[in-house]
Amino acid sequence: MNKGSNVIGDKFPASAMPDGDWWRALWPDPEGVLRCLGIDFGLTILDLCCGDGHFTVPMAHIVGGIGRVMALDLDSDLLERAKVRAEAAGIPSTAIRWLQCDACSLINSVPSHPDYVFIANTFHGVPDKQQLAREVFNILKPGGQFAIVNWHHRSKDETTVLGQPRGPETNLRMTPEAAMDEVLPVGFRLHGVVELPPYHYGIVFDKPKVS
Repeated sequence: MNKGSNVIGDKFPASAMPDGDWWRALWPDPEGVLRCLGIDFGLTILDLCCGDGHFTVPMAHIVGGIGRVMALDLDSDLLERAKVRAEAAGIPSTAIRWLQCDACSLINSVPSHPDYVFIANTFHGVPDKQQLAREVFNILKPGGQFAIVNWHHRSKDETTVLGQPRGPETNLRMTPEAAMDEVLPVGFRLHGVVELPPYHYGIVFDKPKVS
């Protein structure tokens, strides 16, 4: 795990940013993952717990000049790495708004209401998952979507990357049903579950439109 991300590991167990080599091996096509989850041109997206920007940069490519990305993380070092990644990819500085704050205190930290909130490989380590879901619900536009990318509930010994067991400890992993149990009570509706081989799933929730 990234030694510079202890601030994240302390608050959100087993969710610090991993080393880049195996992360790239696990997620060789982050843009494809995002498209599978319904992220499209023109959306305003919040990349929650964005880490070093592995998903943030392709997200900015997808939404294009009309869309907008807000990338939020608690760790200032990771945000700096994400900014460098975005600059190296030729992303205009105005295309991504960088936010350093706690993912569990969004209502006073996110400057505008997104169409879509995305969180990958972190939800399992959130101490109060329902609180986080409620924060997301409150900032989303009516009709917006919330996507969670999680490790499947499999033994860590079975989820190898580059020859070694990777990911959170087995007891921290969540089934899609366990994630639903945390998110649906705050007012979301289930949109669907997408398989993300080899070891993940994505679950997408809808915030109902105002009638």
